[in-house]
Amino acid sequence: MPQENLRLAVITGSVREGRFGPVVTDWFLEQAALHGLFTVRPVDLADFPLTLELPPVPPALDPHQPRPAGMEELTRELGEADAVVVVTPDYNRSFPASLKAAVDWHYTQWQAKPIGFVGYSGASGGLLAIEQLRQVFNELHAHTVRDYVSFPRYFELFGPDGRLKEPEGPALAATILLDQLHWWGSVLHEARRDRPFSTGRA
Repeated sequence: MPQENLRLAVITGSVREGRFGPVVTDWFLEQAALHGLFTVRPVDLADFPLTLELPPVPPALDPHQPRPAGMEELTRELGEADAVVVVTPDYNRSFPASLKAAVDWHYTQWQAKPIGFVGYSGASGGLLAIEQLRQVFNELHAHTVRDYVSFPRYFELFGPDGRLKEPEGPALAATILLDQLHWWGSVLHEARRDRPFSTGRA
């Protein structure tokens, strides 16, 4: 019996005006479609109300508490995903507040799932943001895969049409990332199905 494709959520992390993130996300969505082993769902954080004011009881302690109106679709997409890719820039040597808000409003949605990264920025290619995000997601019992895609000086790498001028290297990096996500996603999907994940909290 053929196995259904894993669900991959691709998150656009920047929400600022004039952002470049959607260009990078569109490129990665093409790579994921070519890879062919995922059902891919784009998740643009600009489409959701991401208030920075968290509830008195953190989601880690009460993951079933209500979230702000309009966040239901985001919560559903994250909950149904078998794997996640975060597309992020560096802002002042870190990742955008919109990403932190999306992470902090959720908890069980990240557990026992693989997380991959596509970074872009003027100098580091998003690596400073990626390394910090690894710590955040590991705290939430997610598994961040080793390899990533990075675009330093992204404004020189993409043409005015949003296409990469030299696509071969990034395409190979994307394939490696997607292969790792598929392996971990398959294993963890089966594990969550057969043995529900528990943090040990009562």
